[in-house]
Amino acid sequence: MILNCVVVDDSAIQRLAIIKLVENHPSLNLIAEYSSALETKNGLNTHQIDLIFLDIEMPVLNGFELLDVLNNKPQIIFVTGKTEYAFKAFNYDATDFLQKPITKERFNTSVDKALEQHKLTIAFNEEDAEHIFVKSNLKKRKVYIKSIKWIEALGDYIKLITEDSSLVVLSTMKAFEKELPEGKFLRIHKSYIVNLDKIDKFNSKNVEIDNNQIPLSRNKKTLLAEALSNMS
Repeated sequence: MILNCVVVDDSAIQRLAIIKLVENHPSLNLIAEYSSALETKNGLNTHQIDLIFLDIEMPVLNGFELLDVLNNKPQIIFVTGKTEYAFKAFNYDATDFLQKPITKERFNTSVDKALEQHKLTIAFNEEDAEHIFVKSNLKKRKVYIKSIKWIEALGDYIKLITEDSSLVVLSTMKAFEKELPEGKFLRIHKSYIVNLDKIDKFNSKNVEIDNNQIPLSRNKKTLLAEALSNMS
C-alpha cells in the first residue's frame, strides 16, 4: 500500500528534512512540497492526496486555518516544534503529531498509524459498497458489484468472473441479470453479460475486457453503443 503525500512547511531546511524521510519510506509517494498554506490549498485542487505532513506556524494562513478551508481533508500529520499545539491538533482529527526535530523511528511510527487508518477507511468503504451474495461450492460469498467483469452461461449454472477470482453459481442468466443494478451491466450475447465499466473496446463481433474477447451479438451492437454513451 502506497500513500500519496505532500509536505508543507515554510522553512526550506525543515521541509527538506521531512522530504528526505518521506523519500526513504517504501510506503510513501511524494506528490509535491509547498512552502505555504495558500500554495497547498491551490495544489490540492489538482492532486489526489492521502496524507499531508503539515507545519502549523506559517505566515498568512497557518496549518489549522488551512484545514478550516479545505473541503476534502486527507489524513494529517502535524509537524511542529511546539508541544502546546498538540491538544488542538487532535481536535482536528490528526493522525499524529510530530515534534521537531524528528527522528526516523518516530517518523516511521507515525506513518504506520497513517497506513493503518488508510486500511480501515478502505475496509469501511468496501463494506458500504454495493454488493450481492452468491452461493458457490456450497458457500455463501459476498461479491462487490464493481469487481464483476462479466458473467458467462454454463448450462444450469453461470460463471462469475471478477477482478480476483471466478465463481460457478447455480442460476440462470435471466435470474442473475435481475440481481444486477440497472444501467451498469448489459447482456451482449445469449451467453454473456458484461460490466459496462470494464469494457476496454469493442467491434462488430467482440467486446474486449482485460485482453479477453467476449462475443457480441449482431443485434446488440447498437444497444451496447447507446448504453456506453449514457454512462459517459
